[in-house]
Amino acid sequence: MIDNQPKKTKAYIAGVNLNDQNFDYYMTELANLTEANNMEVVGQSFQNAESIVAGTYFGVGKINEIRTMAQGLKAKVLVLNDELTPVQIRNLGKLTKMRVIDRTELILEIFASRARTKQAKLQVQLARLQYELPRLHPSENNLDQQRGGGLANRGAGESKLELNRRTIGKQISAIKKELKAVAGQEEIKAARRNQSRIPKVALVGYTNAGKSTTMNGLLREFSKEGAYKEVFVKNMLFATLDTSVRRIDLKDNFSFILSDTVGL
Repeated sequence: MIDNQPKKTKAYIAGVNLNDQNFDYYMTELANLTEANNMEVVGQSFQNAESIVAGTYFGVGKINEIRTMAQGLKAKVLVLNDELTPVQIRNLGKLTKMRVIDRTELILEIFASRARTKQAKLQVQLARLQYELPRLHPSENNLDQQRGGGLANRGAGESKLELNRRTIGKQISAIKKELKAVAGQEEIKAARRNQSRIPKVALVGYTNAGKSTTMNGLLREFSKEGAYKEVFVKNMLFATLDTSVRRIDLKDNFSFILSDTVGL
């Protein structure tokens, strides 16, 4: 037997507890999100603190502990339970010798891998660009690395940075325009559905709460073609990102339109 499944990247998760009673829950959720992003959680650490360290998120002692533990477990990625500043991410990457991603970037990566419809893909792409824009840094530009120090090199780096910002700004504008057009098409479809007197019902709840499973159960019970109309189900956070709409025909000739919405 040949295993064609790609090996999961080993990840180490960590966070700072600012006296939050729900911290353990958030760390468990972070582990589930990491697994949902096709990574294997091999260890975790946390630090109790009164405040976040501005430049490095953790204190120096905790950073050294995380680096040692993560290297021993052969972890390649450090996943953090907060949205970090660009400076914090860069500094932690240098100190731990690992790829560092925060909670926001983790969710964006999950969304990017799960988006199926054009609208969902555009929304994820827009969110990614809006996340990256304030995180651009002169030291990440190629022009900044081509020559030695000095004011000339500094100017080249800043020019490249502004070019990158303008490029991303144009991409954001173009995506917003395209999203507006797509939204207009969706509004037309919704208006057509609203013209009928069939009631509309929406399944609303947190991600992985069982909305899609509920819809599939109703389809199997009340639809002759239920097996062909079932939506994707998996025991995983944000398994689906696209709203699904199905017609449910009950036995007393009463029908309604059921929407399986995106998880909160």
